[in-house]
Amino acid sequence: MKKLLSLGGMLFICLPLFAQKKITSGIQLPMKLWYNRPAAAFEEALVLGNGRAGATIYGGVASDLIHLNDITLWSGEPVDPYMNKNAYLQLPKVREALLREDYPAADTLVRKMQGKFSESYAPLGNLYIDFPVQDSIKNYYRELDLDRAISTVRFKTSSTTITKEYLVSYPDQVFAIHITSSQQNELNCTIRFQSLLQYAPVANPAFVQIGGRAPVRAEPNYVRKKGNPIIFLPNRGTHFTTDFAAVVKDGKLIRTDSTLQIQSATEVTVYVSMATSFNGFDKNPATQGVNDTAMAATQLRKAMQKNWSQLLASHLADYRTYFSRVQLSLTNRDTIQLPTDQRLHRYARGESDPYLETLYFQFGRYLLISSSRTPGVPANLQGLWNPHIQPPWSSNYTMNINAEENYWLAENTNLSEMHQPFLSFLHNLEKTGRITAQTFYNAPGWVCHHNSDIWAMTNPVGDFGNGSPNWANWNMGAAWACTHLWEHYLYTQDQTFLRNQAYPLMKGAAEFCLAMLVKDPMGNWVTAPASSPENNYVTDKGFTGSILYGGTADLAMIRELFLNLIAAQSILQVDASMQKQLTETLQKLYPYQVGKNGNLQEWYYDWKDADPKHRHQSHLYGLYPGTHITLSETPHFANAAKRTLEIKGDETTGWSKGWRINLWARLQDGNHAYKMYRELLKYVEPDNVKVNYARGGGTYPNLFDAHPPFQIDGNFGGAAAVAEMLLQSSASAIHLLPALPDAWQTGSVKGLKARGGFELILQWKNGSLQSFSVKGKPNSKLNWVYQGKTRSAQLNEQGAFQWMAQPHS
Repeated sequence: MKKLLSLGGMLFICLPLFAQKKITSGIQLPMKLWYNRPAAAFEEALVLGNGRAGATIYGGVASDLIHLNDITLWSGEPVDPYMNKNAYLQLPKVREALLREDYPAADTLVRKMQGKFSESYAPLGNLYIDFPVQDSIKNYYRELDLDRAISTVRFKTSSTTITKEYLVSYPDQVFAIHITSSQQNELNCTIRFQSLLQYAPVANPAFVQIGGRAPVRAEPNYVRKKGNPIIFLPNRGTHFTTDFAAVVKDGKLIRTDSTLQIQSATEVTVYVSMATSFNGFDKNPATQGVNDTAMAATQLRKAMQKNWSQLLASHLADYRTYFSRVQLSLTNRDTIQLPTDQRLHRYARGESDPYLETLYFQFGRYLLISSSRTPGVPANLQGLWNPHIQPPWSSNYTMNINAEENYWLAENTNLSEMHQPFLSFLHNLEKTGRITAQTFYNAPGWVCHHNSDIWAMTNPVGDFGNGSPNWANWNMGAAWACTHLWEHYLYTQDQTFLRNQAYPLMKGAAEFCLAMLVKDPMGNWVTAPASSPENNYVTDKGFTGSILYGGTADLAMIRELFLNLIAAQSILQVDASMQKQLTETLQKLYPYQVGKNGNLQEWYYDWKDADPKHRHQSHLYGLYPGTHITLSETPHFANAAKRTLEIKGDETTGWSKGWRINLWARLQDGNHAYKMYRELLKYVEPDNVKVNYARGGGTYPNLFDAHPPFQIDGNFGGAAAVAEMLLQSSASAIHLLPALPDAWQTGSVKGLKARGGFELILQWKNGSLQSFSVKGKPNSKLNWVYQGKTRSAQLNEQGAFQWMAQPHS
């Protein structure tokens, strides 16, 4: 029988899977970024990657510049986790200062609990393709095809049309370029290599081989010290090899020890292979490293057994497996035939462009597939792409938001495999983090602080006392990151992963958090010392400081971790005594406080913020990415979080705007979320890596997030927010179209994932849900919520369920 439901004045019909009327997902338009001129700046160039090797394409005519990157090429070598063995001796002194409310003393003392800065992600080099200078160029076209992960450049000269296609293959582990001339024997070019690192050509009879090495130290770009910030030392640091060769149709190939020269050809395929000696976070890359020379040569020889068509076929088969899982349609046609940068300008003037909004969402998914496929080496602050020897903020892993924000879209946009590099990185952090917990806090478990790098550094940063405590000494990195382990379980329902990988890490992080808790004057558990990432308070006596006890952000992350761990213990039936301890601790954890302005307090006391509009909103963690503050279960605190956002305002940096969009989506205010999503796409001119928070966040011409400068977390946060507006879920229910904005009246989405292991297709029209279908575990129960009403259903024996609305007649 048909089951009739009445919601919002309409009749709805629940149909079984075998219903004759088929639910369709709509057709997503081709997803392409395109331009009518070459890139003049990094923020205009187009990026390709296979999760390890990356290429940034400028598409020049006389000289085509291509930045090359390998995600495992960093400065430095394995970290010494015992760098400040006696730091823990300062902890009782800091706590004593806090007990007597001596905040200046606490700020000073905690500086003695700091260690080194992180290392820096390094640029491998630049490949140049030089063509004879052309006086007359017509019909220039440059694109990035997200559906195929291929960039194409095409232009017409006085004698021929040149077409260049670029891809970075995961199956074949090479960067390949296919160049053709429409006229026979009209292709002439020279291919050469340069690097900001130490490098030299190596004699090789078969192909061009370049050997080099990264610095043993590259100071962060914000550190100003005497002497050279970039240090190369003999027989130290990570080595790299870049090999390249070409196969020419017609014409002639001339190879030197450092160049390839193509003369009078019609077609050429260029193969570029990269490898480094990185062999794990705890292995010296100079003495215990991988043989990068042999690896690069092997990759090149195997790839060259395939022609361009074969390379392309294997690349597409691999890439489409992931990208095509999700389709989004906010419009069934694209009437704006403009280059992407001009679309951004038009959009900034307030024009509607649902295609651009869809493109930005899918670009985020594309970037994650392209930058996160190397075990233990997650996407960094710039994903995979970096041309600077001292990149902004070392292009490291900033664990107080940015590294985690990179992975907010992994599970809900159906890219769970791309989550693995970050999840496996946590195993590395745990090993160094246990030593850091011992030497800096005399505590059990493991800890991670503000920054990390490929060497799994976990110590407080700050250069042994020179860093501001408001960022250097924050110690909740493990608590925050462990949320991702639990989320991966919720989305996949993989109990083997939960038992063997996630649970031990979550337990270790909780053990450290328990050791950080002390009793406040009222007998509540609070952290001491505490801080709120990169923000400062102003006491009622006028002191501006960083360190306090009972910071809301700390306690929010601890709440989320303890709740997740208790749930995991119940599933796995382990550690009953610890479960009891966690439950009792939660009952006495210092509760959230609502300030006199109706806001959620960031500090233990209702102190003022040094910057009321500060870009961080870490104390709202429980609302998002946490899940324990909700409109339905904790409306008082949800409304206080909303008031906090109103006080902060909407103008903020790129990654912060991405976070706030997700927060507004969790508050089910789709129109406010959409307003900020539009602002995230505000056009920003390329700025040559200038840090200027006052400009606010936005989007560069190539759709890279402008923090500014470029940080990829805004791209990932913005893409995650689109999914959050359309679908939210908990361990117990799925919320359909919870924050649908008025601007997206009609549309469809296919392939989004929900907690519980479900995959959905949604269709809506005139702002109302028309149909949805679900895939999941056969015979499993489904609770779904729409317009505030909860309904239950059961998936059939094939693991499917469908529902359709029928207008009241």
